[in-house]
Amino acid sequence: MTGGDPLALAGWARAAAEPHHDRGWIKRFDPRFWTVGFARPMMAAVVTTAPDALRIDAQFYGRGDLGGLIWESVDRWDHPLLAYETARDYRGCTFTFRWTSGGVVALDAVHGPTLTIEGRDAGGAPRIWNVRLWNYAAGSPTDALITLDFGALDGGFLLPGQADPVFAGDIDRMLISCVPPGYDGSALALTAPAEGWVELHDMRCGGAGSTLAIGDAVQGENSLSIANGYDDCYHMTPARVVRQIVQLGYRGDVVHYVGMSHYFRLEWQSGDLRASLTGGAINAPCAAWHAGFAAEAMAAGLGVIWSLSYELFAAHCPPSWRQIDAVGAPALTAWDPPSALLSPANSAAMGYLQLVARAFVGIGKAAGLAAKFQVGEPWWWVNAGGKLCAYDTATTAALGAVSVPIADVRGAQSPAARAMLDALGVLLAQSTAALVAAARDQAGPAPLTSHVLVFLPTVLDAAAPELRRANVPVGWAGGAFDILQLEDYDWVTGGRGEDTAEARTVMAARLGYPVSAQHYFAGFVLDAADRDQWRAIAAAARNAQADGVARVILWALPQVARDGFVAFAAPSGEDEMAFDDVHFPIAIGREASVITEFSTDVISADSGYEQRSTLWQDARMQYDAGPGVRSEADVRALIDFYRARRGAARGFRFRDPIDQSSAADGGVPAATDQRIGTGDGTARNFALVKVYGAGEAGATVPQQRAIRLPDPAAISVAVGGAVTTSWALLPGGVIRFDVPPAPGAAVTAGFLFDVPVRFARDQLDISRATFLAGEIASVPLIEVRGQ
Repeated sequence: MTGGDPLALAGWARAAAEPHHDRGWIKRFDPRFWTVGFARPMMAAVVTTAPDALRIDAQFYGRGDLGGLIWESVDRWDHPLLAYETARDYRGCTFTFRWTSGGVVALDAVHGPTLTIEGRDAGGAPRIWNVRLWNYAAGSPTDALITLDFGALDGGFLLPGQADPVFAGDIDRMLISCVPPGYDGSALALTAPAEGWVELHDMRCGGAGSTLAIGDAVQGENSLSIANGYDDCYHMTPARVVRQIVQLGYRGDVVHYVGMSHYFRLEWQSGDLRASLTGGAINAPCAAWHAGFAAEAMAAGLGVIWSLSYELFAAHCPPSWRQIDAVGAPALTAWDPPSALLSPANSAAMGYLQLVARAFVGIGKAAGLAAKFQVGEPWWWVNAGGKLCAYDTATTAALGAVSVPIADVRGAQSPAARAMLDALGVLLAQSTAALVAAARDQAGPAPLTSHVLVFLPTVLDAAAPELRRANVPVGWAGGAFDILQLEDYDWVTGGRGEDTAEARTVMAARLGYPVSAQHYFAGFVLDAADRDQWRAIAAAARNAQADGVARVILWALPQVARDGFVAFAAPSGEDEMAFDDVHFPIAIGREASVITEFSTDVISADSGYEQRSTLWQDARMQYDAGPGVRSEADVRALIDFYRARRGAARGFRFRDPIDQSSAADGGVPAATDQRIGTGDGTARNFALVKVYGAGEAGATVPQQRAIRLPDPAAISVAVGGAVTTSWALLPGGVIRFDVPPAPGAAVTAGFLFDVPVRFARDQLDISRATFLAGEIASVPLIEVRGQ
């Protein structure tokens, strides 16, 4: 890998709102863009089987299980550059397909497949229609041709007597149901788990409105890989997932976390559904989905690293498998609902994981993929209060007399406690070695590349320095794995990204993996409201590349798609050409006109009501520097500067003639102008921001502007109102304090700043005659993101 790729945000513009984005066309009801929906514990998956066909596989456990094949008018799952257009009017469309099924209630039955349409009637009132597919079928109850004319479609069970005419002009969502034999809508269990399937063949959509525009941007290869998780994408088709990966420019290996909540089989045990090996290690829908995913990845030239963690959905995890603390509380994650952490000492739990690993490696092998496997974040969990979860029956038995009470794993520990932590490290290393051995055995004679993923903020927690004995065991050293993978997103998003380089050194010293045998995971952003954290994540990815790690993986695809993140790569040999840290000629810029631009989707209903969606978190500035060109000297200076920038190729600093200071009146900045954070006793990095509208009565949320290019000579900083000079300016407008500000202390700053811009065009049209005749030249500039 070459370092220094300039990664940046592409903003959050949606393809449908940006006419300059590359566009393509699909037929409505394209098989790739259907999803499935269901409630736990049922499981279902959808895969494309041909350009005009799809298949649903379902696993049923209860008499009330109902799965749905879903088409949505709004594309909620694709990256904004790749999404299809929103089109709620179906009245001119006809949809035909051949239905075949097995193991589900047939078309002609009372609870047979039903098309549920959610939308509004002609008057705008919310409505739901239930269209019985058998009423529009020709053939047998399990093999029929179905024709749906949305201009003449009726809900109701019996037609024409119970006809409920559908208004297809304002539809949000459609769902085709499938239920198991014995379905009655109750909470009772089926006598035994049941499997069913449905296939839709020869899918055709015709008529007016049958064609949809779709984003078809293809980003250049960006030298990054991408991570993904089955728990986040189980409802989509593998073809849709792989399309996004490839067209967003990610290459190499996809790190695919098989998840903790959707891959397992279940069986009833003493009134509860528990993970089971009956019928195989993974359920049929999961196996079908991953076979499709492996085939799609292989066809796209991607590799797959199968990632398996020590987590299992708590509701279905056998209690004896769980890690527990000294008072019997189980190790549970903060997810809602939570997952449980499996005990590395429990032979049944570890044997189960080994069979799951074999299943996924086998799927990849069958598709022709090189065998690659990751043990994801294996560790001994710590509950609140420093309570170590290493007291389950299996662990206590394995340790024997070495097991001692540890009231709080934080801080200094006794020799006996340190001995126990070392012994726990041995157990953890033995369990991961056995898991990798199982995966390697499944791969057969073909080589298997092994990986271990370590979450640095936990295993190197400064408050628990001895914990690394258990969670970074020396048994992982010396080539126990081929690749050491490190992630640190809590540090990066919390303003502590600088801690990673030191942690990487610690890990290399403890385990011996050179940087060339390390991968770095950058990300992720948990909540969409925090999507500005992608800037810090992109910077961390750049830094890891510069440090020479073998691969940088972005975590994870669902958040990338949700937030519209795009990673750009400069052409080879031009890594440093994207931005020049020089000023536009100040004298010319002082007369520039200013445009402040946002991007907002406005959807108007027939009633006149509007729904507005802000697509950009921050404004994008535009300027026209033409009015400042007043003399031949100005023309020569402008031409010289323009040619040095290669036209629009390189960005540069521009001093906004109106908004260039942190001060409310635009004057001389003071250290208390803008609040940039609050101390917590740990964070040392604080990004410069300017807030707009903070003092407005009745305003909702003030608009916050990130200041990336402050004037280094015009910054003053205060902590708790007291001016301090114990700080340094980092790239990107970040203030790094020598000592973390105290908890609760207001951190404020004053500054002058520039805007990163580029020339808007690759053509400069200006002449001496222009200004001599009194005409104003046009020199448009546009703000660039990511500087």
